[in-house]
Amino acid sequence: MKRILVTGSNGLLGQKLTDLCLHDPEIVLIASSKGSNRHTNKVGYIYEDMDILDPIQVQQVIEKYHPDTIINTAAMTNVDACENDKENCYALNVGSVKSLIRLSEQYNIQLIHLSTDFIFDGENGPYTEEDQPNPLSYYGQTKLEAEQLLEQSSCKWVILRTIIVYGIVNDMSRSNIILWAKSALEKGNPINVVNDQWRMPTLAEDLAECCILAVKKNVEGIFNASGKDMLSILELVLKVAEYWNLDSSLINPIAADSLNQAAKRPKRTGFILDKSRSILGYNPKSFEEGIAIVDAQLKAISKPN
Repeated sequence: MKRILVTGSNGLLGQKLTDLCLHDPEIVLIASSKGSNRHTNKVGYIYEDMDILDPIQVQQVIEKYHPDTIINTAAMTNVDACENDKENCYALNVGSVKSLIRLSEQYNIQLIHLSTDFIFDGENGPYTEEDQPNPLSYYGQTKLEAEQLLEQSSCKWVILRTIIVYGIVNDMSRSNIILWAKSALEKGNPINVVNDQWRMPTLAEDLAECCILAVKKNVEGIFNASGKDMLSILELVLKVAEYWNLDSSLINPIAADSLNQAAKRPKRTGFILDKSRSILGYNPKSFEEGIAIVDAQLKAISKPN
């Protein structure tokens, strides 16, 4: 039996990890997030109201349950908010990781940490795990600093880098690009969509599975964990419109520079997944398969009980 402590379990990835662990008899899950549990299923695992920014509270939870692995999904990921609120961004994306590293070293815990394509400048994507980072935003800087702390630590660490995580759960703390585009187009609202940035969007279920593969394979090091399809943001939104038969004439292609966003974004990221495929057995779904899964889940959520 593996005892896994998940931080940020109320988020999209956190809830998908709960789903996955609940169906795995070899895992004892300790889900943790700040506030009450948002997952619809409250049985079959432990939930702890835990503030990741409170090292004493985190230590108490670790001493109480003695996890073999921590999967750290807690982060401040709104790129513009990070640029405008550097103090909170640093506390969540770097400070909390320092605490987790110290405790993982102290209690001999495997620490799996989620990182991002935004550690790169987007000039030479797609990237391997060995490519040189060069973040353009404060968010990217903090995520890179957390990676560097892990690499310098003596704990058993794993970094999983991902890109635009999408999906649906019953109680969402924030939206994602697929749900945003679908909702706006269904309302008949025109939307501006950048046509000069490329990404490899990641289905939340695939990323959750990659986390568990990293636990079970008992690996160390950096692994890319994105979707497999390289799409421009415009292509991505057009595919959303096509799948749900929505009016694509409402989509207005624009250059990223015209948005005047607080944080600069990389132009073309994407990941080469060879290492994750061969060592972890990671096999992400296509974007079309991912949308179909989200559609089925949306239908299930909207059905009356």
